[in-house]
Amino acid sequence: MWLPGLLFTVVALVAGGMIALQAPINAEAATRLGHPISAATMSFCVGTIALIALTLLFARGSTNLGALQSMPLYMLLGGGLLGAVYVTVNLVLAPKIGVAAIMALGIAGQLVTALLLDRFGMFELMERELSVGRIGGVALVLVGALMVRLL
Repeated sequence: MWLPGLLFTVVALVAGGMIALQAPINAEAATRLGHPISAATMSFCVGTIALIALTLLFARGSTNLGALQSMPLYMLLGGGLLGAVYVTVNLVLAPKIGVAAIMALGIAGQLVTALLLDRFGMFELMERELSVGRIGGVALVLVGALMVRLL
């Protein structure tokens, strides 16, 4: 049973590496295209086409498009808008502060937000109490991110 866990760990590490590659690739595209929003748009268009193809290949029969009518607005727009902001901020900041700083600060921001989501059980998540270990772990990541950025 340890093999699937190891595989999932490797896949998560590779996916994280892909995020690190995305920032400088999109930053270079912004330079060539002349504007960061143009590069972010290009990135999302390519991603949208890829996801449409994957949906048609793997999820065509099981996708419930009727559910779109009952979804709250935050659910319909939130993920895409948040992703657009994240990608745009990364490609603007990559040449200014470096990819390592962007990734470290981004992970720290994700963990701070995740602690709050867990603590209050938001978005139908199971509520998880804050502990010294959880807060301390996030604080260490935040300190490490600041060290990557400032030292």
